Amino acid sequence: MTNDISDVDITAFSSLPQVDQTARTPNQRRPRFDGDVSELPDRACWALQQLLTRRYISAEGDADLYSWVLEYRALLSVRLSELDLMLRVVEGGYEMGGVAFVEQARYESARGAKLLRREPLGTYDSILALHLAQMSRAAGGQAVLISREEVHGLFSGVLNDVDRDTVTFSARIDAAIARLAGLEILRKTRDDEDSYTVSPVINAVMTASVIAELQQQFEMLLSGGTSPDRNEQETALDG
Repeated sequence: MTNDISDVDITAFSSLPQVDQTARTPNQRRPRFDGDVSELPDRACWALQQLLTRRYISAEGDADLYSWVLEYRALLSVRLSELDLMLRVVEGGYEMGGVAFVEQARYESARGAKLLRREPLGTYDSILALHLAQMSRAAGGQAVLISREEVHGLFSGVLNDVDRDTVTFSARIDAAIARLAGLEILRKTRDDEDSYTVSPVINAVMTASVIAELQQQFEMLLSGGTSPDRNEQETALDG
């Protein structure tokens, strides 16, 4: 005998547990090595390792890593904050699609230890990064092309009490170019080894506050008030 649907008690259905249709089937995690007790998935661990050892991860150059950062963003932020580090993710609006990097949290602590001890940018490195960031922002999303000669021209008004001879002064500028090329902020063009395109990643890692601070220091250098040998800057490029 078939029961009429009107005889079925449907009031109990509301108390049944809800099923998350988007949830993934849980997989048992296997230790990567003897003594591995991590609670994070392997991809989250690998993303965390790269964030701690690299200056930035871009969607353009590291699509998989960047997608893992986004997927495990909340978990990674917790792990990093335990180390007084902050995860910065700038999504979209750039040629590479997005950028992720880590910054040292700035606050007064009697017992805290600074973990991001990367080599800071020198004065000329910072000045060049400042100019490139300003040029990139002014371009409004368009590609910025700059030659070695034009980079040298950016320093034409600099006065200081150390680099009085032209050879030493020029060498410092070339060293700054090489440094930012090593950071992939400057990228050599295929047609001319002395021409570079400016990676739009600089818009993400050079915040407005960093630019303002470097601008003040650059103006001091223009007046001859700062020595390149005695003043090194730590920008967002170095965490």
